[in-house]
Amino acid sequence: MIESLLQWLADALGVDLDSVKKVGITIALIAGYGIARRFTGRLIGSSVEDASSRYRFVKASQLLLLAVSIVLLARIWFQGATGVGTWLGLVSAGIAVSLQDPLENLAGWIYIATSRPFKVGDRIQIGEHAGDVVDIHPFSFTLLEIGNWVNADQSTGRLIHVPNGWLFKHAVAGYDHGFPYIWNEISVTVTFESDWKKAKSLLQEILDSHAQKIEKEEFDRASEAMHIQYTRVTPVVWTDTAPEGVRLTMRYLCAPRHRRVSTSNMWEAILDSFNGSGDIDFAYPTTRRFDHAFEGKPAMRPEEAPNRSDRRKISTS
Repeated sequence: MIESLLQWLADALGVDLDSVKKVGITIALIAGYGIARRFTGRLIGSSVEDASSRYRFVKASQLLLLAVSIVLLARIWFQGATGVGTWLGLVSAGIAVSLQDPLENLAGWIYIATSRPFKVGDRIQIGEHAGDVVDIHPFSFTLLEIGNWVNADQSTGRLIHVPNGWLFKHAVAGYDHGFPYIWNEISVTVTFESDWKKAKSLLQEILDSHAQKIEKEEFDRASEAMHIQYTRVTPVVWTDTAPEGVRLTMRYLCAPRHRRVSTSNMWEAILDSFNGSGDIDFAYPTTRRFDHAFEGKPAMRPEEAPNRSDRRKISTS
């Protein structure tokens, strides 16, 4: 019955019976792949409680099912093809301009799987987009966006789907790959009249008590793996000047995802500390009128001009 139906369909389409059989098997295989993928996902979801482990098992099972399906399809359609020349001819015939981007994305996926520039859970920036990697597909990866209109690298809630081929066109900046810390800086500007040395000492005390402690062993491991070299990793306050006053910059290491919390805690401590110091004032942009005749140095002041009556006498004489 099925054979007769397939023969009738082949005659109606004007193709040979073998091609109709291959198309039918392909459709059945694709449907079986979809069913197996859904069943496997539900099975793993009900048996694995940890969300991270569940995600990895689901992704591994999907990739395994996809690989098996590709092998079976290859055996179905290329069973009669023999020799390297035949395979190269088939591959060359299938490559066209329209497949350039998908093939590039697939190559990017292979690069991610082999070189591992990042993995799920890492925070990266590629091009103008930054975020946490939440999923990796054969043709794209997904970022949970950070920044943009939200300050201090916090999440916007948007998902960005980035083609894997971007890895060959854009630099990838990793926030926590290899070395799980980034440098954070907070600039505090005090007036020129303030006791800036005292302010610097207070800021250093705040850094010593609030900055995250980095163990030397942890830094050494990261240095060996990625050859990261720093002359110092302890918190420090640098001194500089700005048009408004003396600029004191607090520099310290912190975890990428704790940047906003760390900055907030630092500023609260700074405000409390400076509030109790009468000889320290925050600087801000101001406009000042300077009268050199009265405020300048005595040696630089111009001679007092004659009064108005004297000038009148001089002009009439």
